[in-house]
Amino acid sequence: MHVREDEPRAGPSSEVQIVAVDGGSAAVRFDRVATEEPLEIRLRAGNDSRSVAVTMRTPGNDFELSAGFLYCEGVMAHQRDLRRISYCVDVDVAQRYNTVSVELMRGELPPLEALERHFTVTSACGVCGKASMDALRARGLEPIASQLRVEPATIVALPDRLRAAQGIFEKTGGLHAAALFDSAGELLAVREDVGRHNALDKLIGWAIFHKRLPLDGAIVMVSGRASYELVQKALSAGVPFLCAVSAPSSLAINLAREFGLTLIGFLRGARFNVYANGWRVSGSEGRPA
Repeated sequence: MHVREDEPRAGPSSEVQIVAVDGGSAAVRFDRVATEEPLEIRLRAGNDSRSVAVTMRTPGNDFELSAGFLYCEGVMAHQRDLRRISYCVDVDVAQRYNTVSVELMRGELPPLEALERHFTVTSACGVCGKASMDALRARGLEPIASQLRVEPATIVALPDRLRAAQGIFEKTGGLHAAALFDSAGELLAVREDVGRHNALDKLIGWAIFHKRLPLDGAIVMVSGRASYELVQKALSAGVPFLCAVSAPSSLAINLAREFGLTLIGFLRGARFNVYANGWRVSGSEGRPA
């Protein structure tokens, strides 16, 4: 696998001029906000090349984002499928660092119909949860078999450790984060982005580049809610334990229960709710969920 240097032109935060109003008085000030720019992901195999996705993201770790996204969507079945990844040099200079080319270790592009459906179907289209789970099974996604156990004291310590590692959030207050911890709660990696899905894709991309997949002995913590998409991405990476600061959706819970992922929500202070496969939480064996 060859990876060219990942140095986006724009930084993860930008300075803007604002008018701050306080108690009826107004003053011109400068504020730092999270940078948001489009990223086009191009896929290449043999002599074939195709643009497969455009996502709005915070610049930085773009190669991880691209690799993690393609892996979670089933375009790459293994870490070894990735041959080369780089910024495109055949586009306008202004967009060069907003276009990533991912070359696969194969002679032709894989089927991309599922990826196309992913971007044409929205939450308003009425696709049922069963159809979504059947699609994951058709991809060959297996239930999580990890026997990982985690102490409650380890779980409740994760939010503070995540927040302490969010360097860009401290400057802007406007980013989601996804962090990877070992079974003892030690931080392994953290990634931030304006999109919660992007943050997790970047984290999984980090695992791809460090040859850490599957993440069957790890805990993932996300800063927002636990959606179906986040559970699906965690399952794709073999994550057995997903924690979220906020609530999970009903489909996220069903998916986690079906595929054996332990799902924690409303993790705040000394409290949390276990929504699926609570046997991995020490002391919760034999209880529902």
